[in-house]
Amino acid sequence: MLKWYIPLGIFLILAIFLGIGLTKDPREIPTPFIGKPAPTFKLSQLDDFQKTFSPEDMKGKVWMLNVWASWCVACRAEHPLLLEMARRGDLNIYGLNYKDQPTDAKNWLAQQGGNPYGLIVVDFDGRVGIDYGVYGVPETFVIDKQGTIRHKVIGPITREELTTKLLPLIKQLEQQG
Repeated sequence: MLKWYIPLGIFLILAIFLGIGLTKDPREIPTPFIGKPAPTFKLSQLDDFQKTFSPEDMKGKVWMLNVWASWCVACRAEHPLLLEMARRGDLNIYGLNYKDQPTDAKNWLAQQGGNPYGLIVVDFDGRVGIDYGVYGVPETFVIDKQGTIRHKVIGPITREELTTKLLPLIKQLEQQG
């Protein structure tokens, strides 16, 4: 009789863990970067390789770093929303073109209806993406005036996430000194 209690107990424990796991949002992967300074980099801009950009250039401003690529299917889903955000001027959106060819990136932007970014930097080898803990594209980081990462979105930004999380957070960060 005791031999049935052990497998039953193991099954119940596994069922409880599975039940807890099913209540979690799979897009909410814990990241050690929240609340920490954004990793520094200095990369060439897509439109002019002679010009560079660094997160230091954004000190004193709330901004969003969107990691994307022309080969990314999911990036197509969020692009219209990024264009809309840029037109409304919700915040400063900067692009990190990840492991992509510049001509492919420029063509992709033209095919998708335009460029929502204040500027785009090119991460040819993906090292900056690694520094930011990028799992895959698209990923988006909200960075505050002090250069601290305050939020990370894994996967395409949705309208619901924009209205319930991102815009309220951005408004709150803008009001802080």
